[in-house]
Amino acid sequence: MKRSCAIFLWAVICAVVTFASFVGAQESTQDSKAAAPKAGEPPAAVRNAQAGREYSGMYSFLKDGEFVQISVEDQGRVTGFVSRYGDGENEKVAFLDQYLRIGKLDGNKVSFTTETVRGVWFEFKGTVERGEGKNPGDEAYYILKGTLTENTSDAAKKMTTHASEVVFKMFPKS
Repeated sequence: MKRSCAIFLWAVICAVVTFASFVGAQESTQDSKAAAPKAGEPPAAVRNAQAGREYSGMYSFLKDGEFVQISVEDQGRVTGFVSRYGDGENEKVAFLDQYLRIGKLDGNKVSFTTETVRGVWFEFKGTVERGEGKNPGDEAYYILKGTLTENTSDAAKKMTTHASEVVFKMFPKS
């Protein structure tokens, strides 16, 4: 009798395990069918890796002739630089390039901090939005809108900050 009970119990356990693996396999097949991309559409991993790349480009900066160049890379990493006029009397005609030390894109939220050059660095926090440009490649098709903070440290290590609301327009793509 004990042996019959043990065999019966073993059969029930095997049936439960088999049924559970069968149901799991069916759910996995249904999930992969639901997640399958439509014809001509890249897989989700490719879409996520490319998300935000359309925002890459050159945008206006504070003064005419100055610009910020951003490139959106994998996992929303933002690289690039700010090219601006120098601040000193003898630097008015010299351009200073300040590379982005940290940059991130999360959805349409973008932030970056530049390297320090001659005691000045910038921090930007804002969004990438559609601008007034009608077609991709037009001027201001995208804009960077947010708060730009200019940080300055003088020779005595005294730091000053100045924050302002800005809108940087994307330059047209040729």
